[in-house]
Amino acid sequence: MITSKACYFQFIVSFTICFVCIGGSLYKFRCNSGKCTRQHSNFTSGTERYFDTLNECRLLCGEYSSLWPIPTKELRLGDQTVEIHPNSISFNYTDGSDEVRGFLNQTQEIFLDNLFKECGPRCVHSTVVPLHITIKLDSNDLSLTWATNESYVLHVASDNNKTEVTLTASNVFGARHGLETLSQLMVAKNYADGNCLLVLAEARISDSPKFAHRGFLLDTARNYISTKAILRQLDGMASIKMNVLHWHITDSQSFPLELVSYPQVTKQGAYSEDESYSQADVRNIFQYAKQRGIRVILEFDAPAHAGNGWQWAPSANLGNIAVCINEQPWRQLCIEPPCGQFNPANENLYKVLDKVYSDFAQLIPAEEILHMGGDEVFFGCWNATEEIVDYLSKQGKGRGASDFLDLWAEFQSKVLELWDRARNSQIPSPTVLWSSHLTDPSVIEKYLPKDRYIIQTWVEKNADLPKKLLKKGYRLIISTKNAWYFDHGFWGVTTYYNWRKVYNNKILNSSLILGGEACTWTEFIDEHSLDSRTWPRLAAVGERLWADPTMDATKAEGRFYRQRDRLIKRGLSPEAVTPFWCEQNEGECR
Repeated sequence: MITSKACYFQFIVSFTICFVCIGGSLYKFRCNSGKCTRQHSNFTSGTERYFDTLNECRLLCGEYSSLWPIPTKELRLGDQTVEIHPNSISFNYTDGSDEVRGFLNQTQEIFLDNLFKECGPRCVHSTVVPLHITIKLDSNDLSLTWATNESYVLHVASDNNKTEVTLTASNVFGARHGLETLSQLMVAKNYADGNCLLVLAEARISDSPKFAHRGFLLDTARNYISTKAILRQLDGMASIKMNVLHWHITDSQSFPLELVSYPQVTKQGAYSEDESYSQADVRNIFQYAKQRGIRVILEFDAPAHAGNGWQWAPSANLGNIAVCINEQPWRQLCIEPPCGQFNPANENLYKVLDKVYSDFAQLIPAEEILHMGGDEVFFGCWNATEEIVDYLSKQGKGRGASDFLDLWAEFQSKVLELWDRARNSQIPSPTVLWSSHLTDPSVIEKYLPKDRYIIQTWVEKNADLPKKLLKKGYRLIISTKNAWYFDHGFWGVTTYYNWRKVYNNKILNSSLILGGEACTWTEFIDEHSLDSRTWPRLAAVGERLWADPTMDATKAEGRFYRQRDRLIKRGLSPEAVTPFWCEQNEGECR
């Protein structure tokens, strides 16, 4: 005989199973003053509009819906939705070259793949309303540089029979951004027989970025990061319209890049044969990135940060190409172990680098630049190297800071000439250097012409270096050290910067500022922790550099949580930033 308690338990279990099987929820959600809050399903009012899911509420709640980053120009959004299925979407872009149509075909595939991820594994609910997308481009230009026009205009209109989307852009990259925005105007809808998508029935958006350089630095030399993990970062970057992957690919710890001219550099410099990047790997990453509207800027750091991989030179009768390699005590010879710097006193260095820069020139697309590093040169290493001291002495120089600055500038001038020769371009392209002693406002004009060098500053927010360099007419990329260094908070006396601190970091606004970069240095990060250390904080940088909003992070909470949800659906593993109760009750956990 079943007791009353057992009978009650059986009823609850049966009810729960049935409730789950039809996609139900204990809660519904309502929009209150632009924020979504939850309400128990048993206590909803018949006079208010309630939504079945939090994401559905976010789509129709607030000035910016769930868009990330926010559009910068016109934004008009309807308050009704239409059910669609990814299979009911069709495209029209008959104009354009074969190469442009090929690019758009791949963009279409990525767009649809992202919609199926949003819809979920049960994306089988049938709908009858088709969605038709017409793409119109002003140009067949496929070059992606700081001068590329990334603007777009998106128009969504619906009637009882269909939804029409018109996307107008200057080029394929603006069109790509527009499709990214369109995907964010959709949300999964759950039914007993499966899922479909809801799309806003009406929308008009005109949009373009505030900054041309919206970057993310990834260090793959301290710890090796697999190509699979790098591609995953590019997927995340595409979702927030970031357009530069700054790839710090070599350092004193390892040289994992395959060189055609000197394969022994990789053999001695990579952690293992499996932990290196072939030329094909790098080209694949360049292509994968460009298809997502992202440039890849390789950094070959020099003359410091050059150690492992260069030990072979003496046995090849080339002398010491690099000095202080792995020497101790390291604190007297470099900023962090292991030590290693190029040896400007050895003329064979430039003969070797001539071929190395040619390798880079063959690898990097014609319109792309090279980041030349150039930070943290440690004069103690050169001062402890007899042949360098002798070299300076023969030039009538001593061992003071200005003498080593002159040597450093001599090296920089010679390698820039090597790079120009390798590029063989009629118009020499600019290159990028980190801020350093060489870029100090008191000496920079002596050593670095402003038409050739862009300076990437990595100083604290309140430092006056960027303003001083701007006054002298130098172009800048800003990496605010005490807000956008994502390795901070896990070593030494550094501080972790939460997403609100990251979001609220405004950079200077000047025609000479190309934009900014967040940086993930990997001394204490590998590919298993890469996602959680980088995401979703990088999304906060993405909105700052695309829209440079005047509002602070407290006004962006719901949209930020929704963007984190998108990242998860697209295969990333971002860290949690708040209890889920706080997500369901926006504004209650400050």
